[in-house]
Amino acid sequence: MAQLAETAVKSEVISHLKVPWSYLPQQFARDRIDVVLGRIGDLVATGKLTLSAPVQEFEQAFAAMVGSRQAIGVNSGTDAIKLSLKALGVGPGDEVITTANTFIATVGAITELHATPVFVDCRDDFCMDVSAVEARITDRTKAIVPVHLAGQMTDMPALAPIADRHGLPLVEDACQCILGERAGKRTGTFGRTGAFSLHPLKNLNVWGDGGVIVTDDDALAAKLRRVRNHGLADRDTVVDLGCNSRLDPVQALVGSWLIGEVPEITRKRIANAARLDAGIGDLPEITLPARDPETKQVYHLYIVFAEERDDLRRFLTDRGIEVKVHYPVPVYRQSALAHLGHAAGDFPVTDRHARTMISLPAHDHLTDEQIDHMIASVRAFYRG
Repeated sequence: MAQLAETAVKSEVISHLKVPWSYLPQQFARDRIDVVLGRIGDLVATGKLTLSAPVQEFEQAFAAMVGSRQAIGVNSGTDAIKLSLKALGVGPGDEVITTANTFIATVGAITELHATPVFVDCRDDFCMDVSAVEARITDRTKAIVPVHLAGQMTDMPALAPIADRHGLPLVEDACQCILGERAGKRTGTFGRTGAFSLHPLKNLNVWGDGGVIVTDDDALAAKLRRVRNHGLADRDTVVDLGCNSRLDPVQALVGSWLIGEVPEITRKRIANAARLDAGIGDLPEITLPARDPETKQVYHLYIVFAEERDDLRRFLTDRGIEVKVHYPVPVYRQSALAHLGHAAGDFPVTDRHARTMISLPAHDHLTDEQIDHMIASVRAFYRG
């Protein structure tokens, strides 16, 4: 009887445990940030508040971490995609192939250049179905943007030969996949450029918006550095028509402060995902996404496919677990893209994902108790 009572107490306690989606209060707790605040104060005192040494130092560290020759800091991950395409000559009337299952930023980067996104469906690893790409290439196609969604990687060894055969540059949207690997290469290093985001909820994050472009092409890197800074070769010489998309040196300082932690952050996310897989993967109502043993998946998002998804979401929310759906309305069906003429069913795998995907927290600040609470709660929903 005492054992039953103890179990009931534990169950009552765990039912009130909170599992937040955001880990920023822990990562940027006051007792952690004093050192970077001091560096920011030193920067302000110099008056060098644009494209100064902190940006260059962060770019060098980022390039070394990813394994590229060059890294160019820009204002956001969206701009990292857009400026890559712009520097590669994409413009009005051109077509850019990408995946129907992505965040709007991927498509927005294309349409800001007055180019047309051309969609292909995804696979059950969330990423572009590479086998569908070649059929979408036309004489107006000027680039391909694979999206490494949720920390999973597109099959770049299969996509790269297709792009080469048609003379098309690859711009990797790696905004959700820093340190992902496939075939011994890291995300961002397969294409002409790789685009990364430093948004506050990315695996390497800063205190606002920020982005990075990586490339092994020195001439392209020089052009990108001009394009992000109004196209200026020097203070008085405009070589390209560019824009203002400089990475702020304050954010570069934050990035440099955190960049050494990224391998450990990644390790913990992978470990947390493995525990969740083991805890709920045997449920017939839960389908785990494809886990390619040749790919290092870094779990920017931990997503599973769930029956009765919306009811499960409400149940978990009531138990203090902050879950998300990425993305309930596929980008190709958004009203802003109605002019492309797509209808529900055009990309059936993407549509199925939108109906069944649910994202659970898997960040590196979770405790064992919080992970156990998520596992117990999912099992309780399906097993009463």
